[in-house]
Amino acid sequence: MYFVEVILPLSLAKTFTYSISEAEFHYIKKGMRVAVPFGKNKIYTALVIEIHENKPELYEAKEIHQILDEKPIVTEIQIAHWQWIASYYMCAIGDVYRGAMPSALLLESETVISQKQDLFVDENLLSDDEYLVYQALQQQNSLTVQDIISILNKKNIFPTIQKLIDKNILVLQEEMLESYKPKLVRYVRLHSKYDSNAGLSELLETLKNAKKQKEIVLSYFQLSATEKKPLTVKRLVEATKSSAAIVKALIEKEIFEDYFIQEDRVNFKGKITNELLQLNTAQKKAFDGIKENFTQKDVCLLHGVTSSGKTEIYIKLIEEYLDSGQQILYLLPEIALTTQLVGRLRTYFGNKVAVFHSKYNNNERVEVWNQVLQNSEKAQVVIGARSALFLPFHNLGFIIVDEEHEQTFKQVDPAPRYHARDAAIVLAHSHKSKVLLGSATPSLETYFNAKSGKFGLVEISERFGNVMMPNIELVDLKDKYFRKKMTGHFSDVLIEEITNALALGEQVILFQNRRGYSPIIECITCGHVPQCQQCDVSLTYHKHKNQLRCHYCGYTMAKPTHCHSCSSVDLATKGFGTEQIEQELFSIFPSSKTGRMDQDTTRGKFGFEKIIDSFKNREIDILVGTQMLAKGLDFDNVSLVGIMNADNMLYHPDFRAFERSFQMMTQVAGRAGRSEKQGKVIIQTYNPNHNTIQQVTNNDYLGMYKEQLYDRQIYKYPPYFRIIKLTLKQRDFDKLKEGSMWLYQVMTQNLIMPVLGPEEPAISRIRNEFIRTIIIKIPQEASIISTKKTIQKILNSFEAVAQYRAIKVALNVDFY
Repeated sequence: MYFVEVILPLSLAKTFTYSISEAEFHYIKKGMRVAVPFGKNKIYTALVIEIHENKPELYEAKEIHQILDEKPIVTEIQIAHWQWIASYYMCAIGDVYRGAMPSALLLESETVISQKQDLFVDENLLSDDEYLVYQALQQQNSLTVQDIISILNKKNIFPTIQKLIDKNILVLQEEMLESYKPKLVRYVRLHSKYDSNAGLSELLETLKNAKKQKEIVLSYFQLSATEKKPLTVKRLVEATKSSAAIVKALIEKEIFEDYFIQEDRVNFKGKITNELLQLNTAQKKAFDGIKENFTQKDVCLLHGVTSSGKTEIYIKLIEEYLDSGQQILYLLPEIALTTQLVGRLRTYFGNKVAVFHSKYNNNERVEVWNQVLQNSEKAQVVIGARSALFLPFHNLGFIIVDEEHEQTFKQVDPAPRYHARDAAIVLAHSHKSKVLLGSATPSLETYFNAKSGKFGLVEISERFGNVMMPNIELVDLKDKYFRKKMTGHFSDVLIEEITNALALGEQVILFQNRRGYSPIIECITCGHVPQCQQCDVSLTYHKHKNQLRCHYCGYTMAKPTHCHSCSSVDLATKGFGTEQIEQELFSIFPSSKTGRMDQDTTRGKFGFEKIIDSFKNREIDILVGTQMLAKGLDFDNVSLVGIMNADNMLYHPDFRAFERSFQMMTQVAGRAGRSEKQGKVIIQTYNPNHNTIQQVTNNDYLGMYKEQLYDRQIYKYPPYFRIIKLTLKQRDFDKLKEGSMWLYQVMTQNLIMPVLGPEEPAISRIRNEFIRTIIIKIPQEASIISTKKTIQKILNSFEAVAQYRAIKVALNVDFY
């Protein structure tokens, strides 16, 4: 008896055993995909993680359907790493597998319905719906469930299908669909019978009346003579300004033949510069410091002020690891950053750079996956957002985590809720490779680890090329409103500075951490505010679409003309977002070009690139944006940065609010004055004397670090305590309340540590589900493994209680 142990791409914590034949037993290796039946009649792509001869005790092992790979597409190190993620972040291994693989490699069965052959059907016995399905099957031999839904124009079609199956008219078959298709490019060449000179004159004779076709053939000769490489149909059609139909006619006449060549979807077309990168003294010192740290420690933190030239140091280090033939992973927090960085890296490393993130389509991701797996030349340096961590590296030598403090490195939903920085450090450990964390404003935990000697620490305190740190000026909004010196949301100081910058032909960035036009529309008569029907939040007004939208579930409604509660027509907007600032700029600076960069304007694959490029090419004078702007972007012509309102970040109900505000403001301020002239930053705030705002003004990271650390110790927060957050969701408010209380009480009895809750979060209902949270604080001296085991046991018994089974529990380890 031979068996394989597999992981299924479903949210299941355990692995499953399937039986295989002896021949398969000798053929299958760990890391191959197999198609397996699961449940009544579903087929999934499972991943083999073990081959053995132990019969399962509790169930009869089913046979596998087919083997999908010729050689493993997942490495053993990856499988071990995924198992670590599943156990550390307390989620199902199936979730990790589903999140890690490009979905084109995870085939699922599409139920296909076809008619039984050679069968006489009495059409009078069929109901209307059954007859429609039967008729459709006369036209085409098989239908999917989706097709039948659209034919009958209703959701609940299974009873109809069931009746047809009972009448022995239909059969169901489960079909696996291979969804990755290599990109084929269509080329043309002259048919072999026209190769000789006699052939050519015969050809021109044939075409003497077909003027357009003759033109194409002549330009085909011209292009092949000049370009000396195979011609694509696309190139030929473009050059002759004709249509593909004429080329098709020539192929049918057997004058041309067409053929296909497989090509990669992602190609680099730039030039590699051969000039060497020169580091200045501060960079050289940091570079040597990092290498020295790597002799004793595996992880090193590079803490360099904004614009100190960290990227150049990364490039130098990448060069060294490339020479030793190892792969390098470069993690970035934001897709917007990859666009700028890929350009920079490709000028040094050319086609050795591959990119992997969620804006790439399925097929492109599969190609990068295969290139990394084959250790191909094209993927020696992989740049990507957090998902690039899951690629099948063979010989990973070095990982860079840039802007390591960013919260986007933490996956929020769905599971696995991992933190890319921490998971990268574990991955590097299993590859015996090194990790460099880079940031101008490191997160407290990382800096704490570096200070306590767990990580190496290298600091750069001056900007590259002796550029001055920007000059930061605070504007007191209370005072300005009182003296009536505000135009819209702009103080007179900010307007004057923008005017000066524009007059000198320089660019301006304005930062407002909220999209839309305004977050609240309020009736002045009765005070009614339109709320989302499914969540406990007010609807945000988006002016250019003239609608109110919920930023949590996407619910929208048209902008009301009168109050829904008292029918008064006096509606006013409260608060402001990026869209409103953009509108105000149009009226204050009508002659200058403004652009906006937020989630609404960067949809689509190249959304970021378009905006960043047009700003870099100086087509936009003033760029308004949300926190996307705060990350490592490099514009050399920006002399002024304005932060519209610094307070809405400070007063978030979150223990990291001050640290995050400091990081955000310092990062935004760092976009100013990155070339010779000193930049200027204007921060508008209602309380200029706030400690955090003062620390930003004086660029005092250490002051912020010490103050926050002191608070964290008193209030039992990281880095002194580990935190696990449980989120409970359920549509029934009372059931949720009762269930969360039960869970809280059992946890307090079984855990000797602070358990807080069950608490209603600030937004206590999303998509019609009520929410409660419980927070467990684990002190440093407690064993984290045994604590997690206890929590898991309590959750298992919670699920065993019948009336609580409907409550969804999500675990988030290190949720910050």
